[in-house]
Amino acid sequence: MLGGTEFVGRAVTEAALARGWDVTVFHRGRHEPPPGVTELLGDRTTEDGLAALAGPGDGPDGGYAWDLVVDTWSGAPSAVRDAARLLAGRAARYAYVSSRSVYDYPAPAGLPEEGPLVAGASPDAGGDVSYPLAKRGGELAALDAFGDRALLARAGLILGPWENIGRLPWWLRRIARGGPVLAPGTPDLRLQYIDARDLANWLLDAARGGLHGPYNLVSRPGHATMGQLLEACVRVTGSDAALRWTSAEKILAAGVEPWSDLPVWLPPGELYDTLHCGDVSKAYATGLRCRPVEETVADTWKWLEELGGEAPQRPDRPAVGLDPGVEAELLADTAAALMARRARRRG
Repeated sequence: MLGGTEFVGRAVTEAALARGWDVTVFHRGRHEPPPGVTELLGDRTTEDGLAALAGPGDGPDGGYAWDLVVDTWSGAPSAVRDAARLLAGRAARYAYVSSRSVYDYPAPAGLPEEGPLVAGASPDAGGDVSYPLAKRGGELAALDAFGDRALLARAGLILGPWENIGRLPWWLRRIARGGPVLAPGTPDLRLQYIDARDLANWLLDAARGGLHGPYNLVSRPGHATMGQLLEACVRVTGSDAALRWTSAEKILAAGVEPWSDLPVWLPPGELYDTLHCGDVSKAYATGLRCRPVEETVADTWKWLEELGGEAPQRPDRPAVGLDPGVEAELLADTAAALMARRARRRG
């Protein structure tokens, strides 16, 4: 496991350990890995940073040092290139956690794995690279080194315990505070996402089964709705929060940014189709199973409580969440409009 101490990498490591697999975690030492792993330290972004992984090239005839490498890297593709080339003779398979962002934008609703991909991605790119190009470059690096031994898991929105992006944790903390809560759009808006643990279990099964090539790895569209997600947050936190559903038009007119100010939520349109309407029939045909939203929310809240309520935050990602002052203004406007409508009806 390249990484293996945070979010998706942590979920994969925990899932492999639960199966009784021998797990080696290669990481920078910034976070404690799960107990029971073999730990190797190194920084893949530095010269000789992969030295701990080096060794004799065993090759297919002499047996591999590892049956599977899982890589979640989202920075410069050259780091995937270097690791994959080094491990091509030491590992039987390479699973790269990619992203549906590799598809050329806008991706139409129902786009399968054969859809057009971003141009300009290179496995040799270093330095600052946009997220779509970084992930596509990582895919190309894995394919170059491992060929049909490479599995590409194109994940969508990922939620669940160990999340270090802050999307579901923000909603849980906000709803736990109680009172009126700005709920965006309509409660029936269909969501497409995956619990990191379901991603991990599919990935391990797929690799063991010899699957290769790209798979869109996310739930079916509408696995849950925005209403079901937020109502589950209300239940698990036990707060007195009251969801105030507010039209997308009013929210957008106030300058509120979907996805970043109001995590998970996107109003219907091109970006919504791209992120919440992908074709996942291929993954489901190969065994993908997604747990109920209530379980994801409850387990994430339990994890947050164990941490004292504050989730970890990736330093390379901006914090998400709506400014309390902006929320209060929108809620006040919504309440005033409701009172006005009631007055007109009485009149």
